[in-house]
Amino acid sequence: MKIKNQSSFPSKYRLFILIAVCVILLGIGSVVDSSGPLRFVASYTVIPFQKGISYAGQWMSDVSANFQTMEEMRSENESLQSKVDELTINNTRLRQEQYELERLRELYKLDENYSDYEKIGARVISNNGTNWFSDFTIDKGSNDGIKENCNVLAGSGLVGVVTEVGPNYARVRSIIDDASNVSAMMLSTSDLCMVEGSLELIADGRLRFERLPNNDNEIEVGEQVVTSHVSDRFVQGLFIGYVSDIEVDSNNLTRSGYITPAVDFSKLQEVLVITKTKDDLVNEQTGKTDGDSAAKEEE
Repeated sequence: MKIKNQSSFPSKYRLFILIAVCVILLGIGSVVDSSGPLRFVASYTVIPFQKGISYAGQWMSDVSANFQTMEEMRSENESLQSKVDELTINNTRLRQEQYELERLRELYKLDENYSDYEKIGARVISNNGTNWFSDFTIDKGSNDGIKENCNVLAGSGLVGVVTEVGPNYARVRSIIDDASNVSAMMLSTSDLCMVEGSLELIADGRLRFERLPNNDNEIEVGEQVVTSHVSDRFVQGLFIGYVSDIEVDSNNLTRSGYITPAVDFSKLQEVLVITKTKDDLVNEQTGKTDGDSAAKEEE
């Protein structure tokens, strides 16, 4: 004989009966007087049940309100995040424009410092893949009047020299390149020396100078170093940097030391190119001199 573990009474009927009991109890609670036996019975049956229903209804209402508040907060948060993203983009753009303005001001000041030379501005479009701009390419070329051996400026002074030219581009070798050697001189004494490029030294923010005569001229830290009048590629007087250290060599005939460059070779973006080479300027000066001599002879 099988024993049934579950009642055969359908669940839906149980629900209907429960609902009916709830309705009857609520009805009794609404019609009972303030005193009497029904009121006594209701106080122990109906009223607690009503309180339970009231609490359940309030809980459901609070849950619904919380869900609505969460949706509103989520929507507001998305709107605020969108505004923050927009402000971040605008702030980044303004900072970029500010940095560009500062760089252009530096170039303008540099242009004024070397107003005797014809120059053209250019942007750096690539380098040799290192952290230092020892060899890089600019977006101006022969169509803009640039030629080989044109001197390049940025920051507060000399960057390097043009080594290759195309119609719309030019390659520049900077003075920090290992293959670079610049004939220079101390600004206050005109004593000559040689500034050598070194990628190893520039990592410490320095360049080395050598072959400075060990004479009676005192050279102190902070002395300005510029390109010399005997350089075969660089025009005279371009600012290279400041002496940061100096010592007498072992031969006691020369001195050597280190220079802090006037240009930050890790952040080159815009440059100025002097469109006339040292040879062009020398030829122009020679031509003027010959012309002046001929005019005097005619007189």
